[in-house]
Amino acid sequence: MPTHSGHIGPRSAEIDRRSFIPLLGGGAAFLMLAGRAQAQQVPIPTTAAEVPGPPTGTTMTTAYVQSVARIAYLWGWPLVNAINRARAFAEAPEPGLLGGVVPLAYGRNAMLTNYISPDQTFVTCTNQDVVYGTGYMALDKEPIVFQVPDFGDRFWVYAHYDARTDEFSEIGKQYGTKPGFYLMAGPNWKGEKPNGITAVVRSSTSLAFVVPRVFMDDTEADHKAVQPVISQVVYYPLSEFDGKMKTKDWSKLPHFPAPKSDGKGETKWVNPETFFDQLPTVMKQVPPMPGEEALYNWIGSVLDGAAKDPRIKQTLNETAVAAEREMIDPFFQWRNNGRAAGNGWNSPVDGAQWGTDYLNRTASAKSNMYDNRPEETKYIYTDDDSAGKQLNGQNAYTITFAKVPPVKGFWSLTLYNDVHMFNPNALKRYSLGTKNKDLKHNADGSLTLYAGAKSPGKDKESNWLLAPDGTFSLYIRAYWADRAILDGTWLPPKVEIVA
Repeated sequence: MPTHSGHIGPRSAEIDRRSFIPLLGGGAAFLMLAGRAQAQQVPIPTTAAEVPGPPTGTTMTTAYVQSVARIAYLWGWPLVNAINRARAFAEAPEPGLLGGVVPLAYGRNAMLTNYISPDQTFVTCTNQDVVYGTGYMALDKEPIVFQVPDFGDRFWVYAHYDARTDEFSEIGKQYGTKPGFYLMAGPNWKGEKPNGITAVVRSSTSLAFVVPRVFMDDTEADHKAVQPVISQVVYYPLSEFDGKMKTKDWSKLPHFPAPKSDGKGETKWVNPETFFDQLPTVMKQVPPMPGEEALYNWIGSVLDGAAKDPRIKQTLNETAVAAEREMIDPFFQWRNNGRAAGNGWNSPVDGAQWGTDYLNRTASAKSNMYDNRPEETKYIYTDDDSAGKQLNGQNAYTITFAKVPPVKGFWSLTLYNDVHMFNPNALKRYSLGTKNKDLKHNADGSLTLYAGAKSPGKDKESNWLLAPDGTFSLYIRAYWADRAILDGTWLPPKVEIVA
């Protein structure tokens, strides 16, 4: 009880303390009175494995399942996309050309010998600046040797991606990579670097995707000059390594039929109705990155629930269908992709090194799968003119570079139709940039390019990109960009409608 001074007196304090004794267990009361109570620290987790996740059998409301399903769909969409592409590539009995135009291989690579065909409709946002190669590698079987020929002064880069679409190596001209033999290994490979191998690069997942890119300018002379080099861009199993540079005549690749498409645009690699059937297997194939263990447990607990409860499974499937429409489809528009880069253009910030940036990882997987790292290629794109209105070929536009993109590699401006494919045209021209030798600069050194369905005039046609009659987009690539592009000091040009 309070004393007259407002403080608790000693005897009152003793009475108060004893009055609480019946509320405590006898043992606890005894310890308190005996003065032997000690604070016992609950161990603080020091590793992710020590952090408990949701217990099995927990009741889950429909709203809860929906919320987890939407996050799981956003997070897992690129992984399921990559796995399904790899499965399609694995069906090819040997390296070849899909539909006669797109290189595909499994356990090896396939290379084109020219720019990719403008007729291809299987992969979005390809360019006509480089000669492409591709291949999926199953690194759980054995490591893969890849050859680096002497490219001389020619720009080149080998982009190597794990199953998360992150790059895991730095192989290319900008890295000073020397000619020779290199080894790509999976996360569980325990071998020693063989004699004759310059270096080993290691993927964090057993599935890897490779995309060699070799610059070629728009001349017949360079087309011939690049062939001997391309013939030595070869990936093959370690068991075939003998220390001798192998060559391959890529012009003789067999052709394989293209998969059936249910509509216009890129082949649909993610089916929302079967997404949650595939995700458990994909999560086993792709282990969590450090820090993702809780996410795996969280999503995994709902997947476990779905395996036992048809209602949970139905909710997952219904949510996936809605998420595809509401979350994923909008990423195809550049205005919903990346970060503002100035003058109405957008650009991804951390391409191919996504980490936990699941938003941009999935946005790029939907619109432009397999970006290069920014230091290799800076991508800048727009659907709109500088006034924020959708580009349309029925209008005429000027794109004036006060200064062309400052690069050590090359740059280009590509025009795509409404599904991010080339627009077939009589000039057979789909991009302009470093590769073109007949661009006309303005008197002050600036460069004006033109876009539209109608000619800007005979004297300007060398600088003209032909657009479809309807919606189109523009896309700048800056290979081996200078710091001014990477830090945003250099701004992309205004796209202005011609009145």
